[in-house]
Amino acid sequence: MEQDGVVSKAVALIACVAMALFYVAILYAPTVVLRLPPPPSFKSFMIRRFLCAVVSSFLSLFLSALILPVQTKELRHIFGGVFGIRGDHIWQAVVIPLCLTSLMYAGSMFLKCLLLLTSWRQHTSSGDALSFASCKCTLQRFFDWLSVISSNVLVWRNYVVAPITEELVFRACMIPLLLCGGFKAYSVILLCPIFFSLAHLNHFVEIYTKQNYRIMKAVMIIGLQLGYTVVFGSYASFLFIRTGHLIAPLVAHIYCNFMGLPALYSQKSGFVSVTFIIGFLGFLWLLFPMTGPDLYNDSIDNCSCWQGYCTWIERIRI
Repeated sequence: MEQDGVVSKAVALIACVAMALFYVAILYAPTVVLRLPPPPSFKSFMIRRFLCAVVSSFLSLFLSALILPVQTKELRHIFGGVFGIRGDHIWQAVVIPLCLTSLMYAGSMFLKCLLLLTSWRQHTSSGDALSFASCKCTLQRFFDWLSVISSNVLVWRNYVVAPITEELVFRACMIPLLLCGGFKAYSVILLCPIFFSLAHLNHFVEIYTKQNYRIMKAVMIIGLQLGYTVVFGSYASFLFIRTGHLIAPLVAHIYCNFMGLPALYSQKSGFVSVTFIIGFLGFLWLLFPMTGPDLYNDSIDNCSCWQGYCTWIERIRI
């Protein structure tokens, strides 16, 4: 992907490392740099971190905008698209990657259905009639549950702030820089998760403390977490490059945070493992067909890559 005017590989790498480290460092800036007093509550502590993550995201976008070679008037109108912030083909970018990601959780979904069926059988065997009143009571409990979780600061962290800010920094900002730096698409898919993992190394100190300062156990736990972030980071980068939509890895990120690790086995039923294997094979089979750039973009001058990206750098299609 060599071309006059593109970013050098060294600049792209340095910028990505700087953004990854800054994303973590700014979380500690209020107490370490600004010397602000500790927050009075856990909620205040998390809100302060939310603001830090938002500031980091905007500064990363600003840095990327300065480095990326989008300077001509003709290309300014597609600059938002370079970051994957687009309004076209929005339903495809939400629904298709979400369905594809769900295949990895076929075992988990089967297990949840089993638990739901068991709960329903216990409910009916206890003699409770399925009446309008019981349905209304169940609906009321559901809305009460939504009210409780909507005020939970950890819910906002896991499903709103963390996915949005991390995808902005580690996908929207870093991937265009690396592609402009001359890295091939498959190299970017392997590189971005490394930067993504750097942003999670700060968890080591927290886990080390919780495990009573037993370093080996802390290393094993953080190793499992980093392994998961590397796998997901590769998949999210793949989605961004193939679709050109930031919302594609974003919905996958939120969904994975909600589901947790896929269920591989359950003592309740051996079919959970079978269902997982079927879902996993289906995921591999549909991975490229369901992420084809033609599904998410209109052809631009005989070019089907996202937002005419190949008009100012070589094609990024895998």
